[in-house]
Amino acid sequence: MDAVRVALLREVLAGTEWPGATRRFAGALRGSVVSYGGGLLLVGTAEYEPWHLAAHLVDEAAWSGTPELSPTLVRHGARASDPAHLAVGLGRIEAARRGETLLVVAPSAPGAPLLERVHDARRAGATVLALDVGDRELGAMAHEALTVPPEHELDLDTVQHLVSAAAGENTLPSQRGRRRLRDRLSRLADQLTAPPAARW
Repeated sequence: MDAVRVALLREVLAGTEWPGATRRFAGALRGSVVSYGGGLLLVGTAEYEPWHLAAHLVDEAAWSGTPELSPTLVRHGARASDPAHLAVGLGRIEAARRGETLLVVAPSAPGAPLLERVHDARRAGATVLALDVGDRELGAMAHEALTVPPEHELDLDTVQHLVSAAAGENTLPSQRGRRRLRDRLSRLADQLTAPPAARW
């Protein structure tokens, strides 16, 4: 979906929650990867790989001059014989650490094996974002979530287009109030509890 179609879609959705909600979520995504200098992992469920979102984020990263938005696509069925950019398996989530961001896109229940890895990544300090249909367990683990109910007039693919387009915008609406203070406090806590940098 190109910029003109995204603009038309936003116009159609004006007056609904979606333009603001997708921009807020995109702002959380962009803020997370830019604050830490990158490290965006993108994963779907065993039945769904978010190829399309990965491609759009790569484009937005290039157009916005924000290379941190370019994700590593983590695949459930990755094989060592796959090309390097397609050979990243679920073990990469287990290796996620503080300063990295994990974006989970789940149009259905993520399943226990993925949820366990997401939980481990969060415990290791990774920021977890969820774009899903309302899975309770995933929502409880996510630092930020955007839910698209299955019976809603918008589908998850359309929302992904809005999120990727908003993530690449150079000026995102600033967050106000408690959330902004909480985000700053969270970043400060992360910095204070981060292990010391290695000296060579």
